Amino acid sequence: MQVIRGLHNCKNKHQNGVFTIGNFDGLHLGHQKILQQLHAEAKRLDTHCGLMTFEPLPREYFNKATATDAEINYGTARLMNRYEKIRTLTNFSPEICPDYLLILKFGKTLASMTAAEFIKNILVDTLKIRSLIIGDDFRFGCDRQGDFSLLQEFGSKHGFNVISIASHHIGDRRASSTLIREALLENRLADADKMLGRAYTISGHINHGEKRGRTIGFPTANIHLRRTQTPLHGVYSVTMHSRKFGDVAGIANIGRRPTVGGEHVQLEVHLFDFDEQIYGEPVCVSFQHKIRDEKKFDSFDDLKQQIQIDCQKAIDQLKMKNEK
Repeated sequence: MQVIRGLHNCKNKHQNGVFTIGNFDGLHLGHQKILQQLHAEAKRLDTHCGLMTFEPLPREYFNKATATDAEINYGTARLMNRYEKIRTLTNFSPEICPDYLLILKFGKTLASMTAAEFIKNILVDTLKIRSLIIGDDFRFGCDRQGDFSLLQEFGSKHGFNVISIASHHIGDRRASSTLIREALLENRLADADKMLGRAYTISGHINHGEKRGRTIGFPTANIHLRRTQTPLHGVYSVTMHSRKFGDVAGIANIGRRPTVGGEHVQLEVHLFDFDEQIYGEPVCVSFQHKIRDEKKFDSFDDLKQQIQIDCQKAIDQLKMKNEK
């Protein structure tokens, strides 16, 4: 998959293809259904396919929350950052991964562009699309005035197909990024996993931290989040994957670490029965169970005692899951 950053980097070879457009936050089963249809349409037309998305997400641009508010407002947190989106797409099977990922900067120009201008300037004049695959709830353009009907109208005029894909349902519930975010916030990780088709994960590189955990017998791997918001908050049982060491069980805290006066949201993972050098390693942390909310302790001794309890709970939870 080729990553194209900005419309100005699109070449002639990127034209005359099949595209889909959206945030694709989480790349859940509904998104995967769209991507499968994207490939099928590209194969039918004997051409390439691409996914167009935006940075920042439109809601992030319009909300413009302060850093402090963003850290507190977990309900608006995105499920994945741009790097996780790229990693997840490239790990999909060839039947799902698009040929191109086109990332457009969402700023004043795009925010003020009418739906008609978006279709004419970007889809028709620049990309010369042959077909467009969209979800049944897709809206676009200034004030979200663009919809399936408008796309069909332009498609008949400019010679491209428009195909709407019905939402993917798990039982009687529609798979959506909003519902996944709600499930994570309400500690229903299993429900989130069903909509994602996999465990919810956060990826990043291991950084040097303050090494306070070592002083109480619980060294942690510190992962830079590359985000100010996260839909998770508290202590979780996890598995951490790296190419070098595979899957390792552990326990994670994601939050501000109030006991040590932390100010920024941080992900720290303590791995069980593990004593290897992993600084700089790219890792993927899969969240399995919520153990408790983050809290401030009166002393490091109290914190140490609680971590011991948390670790045993995490070990028991992971053991039960593996035995199922």
